[in-house]
Amino acid sequence: MPAHVLILGGTTEARRLAADLAARPGVRVTTSLAGRVAAPGALPGEVRTGGFGGAQGLADWLRAHRVAALVDATHPFAESITANAARAAASTGIPLTVLRRPGWRPVPGDRWHDVPSLEAAAESLPRLGRRVFLSTGRLGLATFARLTGLHFVVRSVDPPAPPLPPHTELVLARGPFTVADETDLLRAHRIDVLVTKDSGGAATAAKLTAARDLGLPVVVVRRPALPPDVTAVPDVAAVLERLGLGPA
Repeated sequence: MPAHVLILGGTTEARRLAADLAARPGVRVTTSLAGRVAAPGALPGEVRTGGFGGAQGLADWLRAHRVAALVDATHPFAESITANAARAAASTGIPLTVLRRPGWRPVPGDRWHDVPSLEAAAESLPRLGRRVFLSTGRLGLATFARLTGLHFVVRSVDPPAPPLPPHTELVLARGPFTVADETDLLRAHRIDVLVTKDSGGAATAAKLTAARDLGLPVVVVRRPALPPDVTAVPDVAAVLERLGLGPA
C-alpha cells in the first residue's frame, strides 16, 4: 500500500480519487492544482497549488515529500504536465499512473468535424457558421482572435485573459449543465456551430446532445497523444488496482 500518493488534479476523477484515498487509514494523499481557477472546490486530503518548475522540479518534490506513487489525473489536454510527469517518474523510479476518461465518440445524428488542434478548428469555422459557442476553456482563445467576422460566445468559470476575438460575449458559469441548460443557451444566443475539446466524460457532454438535437455542426478538437511508453487507465477503479488497492 503506498504511503503517500501525489495526484496531479483538477478533474472530477481526481477529486473522486482523492476522496477515496483520503478515507483509507495509512494513506497520505496530496492533490496538486495548477491554480488556473480562482476558487476551486474543497478537496479531501492535502492540497498544493501552482507549478513545480518543470520535470526536474516535480522530481525534486517527489523525493523531498517521499511520494510512493504519482497519479496524473489532469485534463486530457494538459500535454506539458503529462510530459513532465512521465519524465519525473522515469528519473525517480516512482510509478506513474495516468488517468484519462475515455474520449467522446459520435452517435447517429451527430454532425462532427474532427480537427487535430485549436488552429485547425479556427480554420474550419468560417465555412461552418457565423455564431460560435466556443467551449474550449479559457486558454487558447487568442487562436480565434483573428476571426473578426464571427460572433463568439465563450463560457468560463473565471474571466479569460485577452486577447479575445473582437466580437465575444462572455458567459461566466460553473457546470455541470443539463441538456436543457445547453439547449437554452444555444437557442438564446442563436448559435449555429459549437467548438469543443474532446474532454470526454458525462459532466460536459450535455452540449453535444443539445447540438445534435438542434442539428448543429460540432468542431471537435481531438486529444494530444500521450508521451512514448505511457498508457492510460480509464477510471478511478483502474487507478486503485494499479496502486494495489481494492474498493474502499
